[in-house]
Amino acid sequence: MSEVTITRAVRMPDQFRIARFLSNPKLGPRLLFFSGGSALNDVSRCLKRYTHNSIHLVTPFDSGGSSQGLRLAFDMPAIGDLRSRLMALADETVLGQPDVFRLFTHRFSKEPGQEELAGELEAMIAGIHPLVAVVEQPMRTLIQNQLRTFQKGCPPTFDLRGASIGNLILAGGYLNQNKQLEPIIFLVAKLVGVLGHVKAVSDDNLHLAAKLETGDIVVGQHLLTGKEQAPLTSPIEEIFLNRSLQTREPAVSVFPERNTALVQSADLICYSPGSLYTSLIASLLPRGVGRAVASRTVPKVYVPSLGHDPEAPGMTLEDRVQALLAYLRKDAGSDCPVERLLNFVVTDQRTEEDDIGAVEQLGITVLRLDLISSKSDPYYDPVPLCEALVSLT
Repeated sequence: MSEVTITRAVRMPDQFRIARFLSNPKLGPRLLFFSGGSALNDVSRCLKRYTHNSIHLVTPFDSGGSSQGLRLAFDMPAIGDLRSRLMALADETVLGQPDVFRLFTHRFSKEPGQEELAGELEAMIAGIHPLVAVVEQPMRTLIQNQLRTFQKGCPPTFDLRGASIGNLILAGGYLNQNKQLEPIIFLVAKLVGVLGHVKAVSDDNLHLAAKLETGDIVVGQHLLTGKEQAPLTSPIEEIFLNRSLQTREPAVSVFPERNTALVQSADLICYSPGSLYTSLIASLLPRGVGRAVASRTVPKVYVPSLGHDPEAPGMTLEDRVQALLAYLRKDAGSDCPVERLLNFVVTDQRTEEDDIGAVEQLGITVLRLDLISSKSDPYYDPVPLCEALVSLT
């Protein structure tokens, strides 16, 4: 079998392709996203209009927010970003499962005491809570089983205030499936009718760590983002995976074969907007990602975040592109050509000319498009961004 590369001219946005995908999203393109965090969720909700075949490889390395308590209680990977992406891609029409969707997106109140919240959880497990009682069988029993397993394994000190019910169901399913993420992600995707594919970029229970330019080592995603804690006072020199929050023990993660197969099936690969290190580059750290990307001859697109990124103060667009290429080459090889790793940067028309010129000297095409609306400012409007991405497939 021989491989043939075919090129075509693209009008941006390509109204013919957009109209075709809008008319039949079930046959839409397989856009693959490397991402973490919530930055891509609005885009994912919009993307359902154009394709039901998008692929989302999400990082499970977070150590803050809604995932932190569960990670500490059950020694498990982070599931908060996986849950939010599953919900963003859920079928919210009458053809989906709106009752299940409402349950998964529900959070316990932050006001009541633990005893009252424990009683509400008990009512869910018994199937008499209003949010559970309306769910049809056999889905109701499946959900009750996951919550019951969570309850049995939950330490007495676990704080239910503000807890996401979707996260608790995922945690119970993780325990039910011998501490494996993939089976419960698959089950939840079926329960809420996910219009796409959501996978953890790694099955490993690891944490993010960074070496700063000062030489200091910081362990834990929540200490790196500048959101839950004060921003770092020194730039990040290198980010890597660590065995635990309590030790400085670098670890290696392996890109699962199922994800390699998904990369091989993609029509376009997108490095998504979000925090540079803990969202985007974190998703490229498992061994095998760079080689999988380099082996696929499809458009590879970087959509840089807009606005200030506390993880990357002072970094230009070229700096961020160079960082992206450097981490991909750690796996693909230091001599891997740019064109095998990145072809386009899609950004808003406000991007400075100097930034564009430096990136284009690397052999990368920069597409400056009208991607910010008055409603979305200062962030991307999901509609023109989705249309730009499907136009490139």
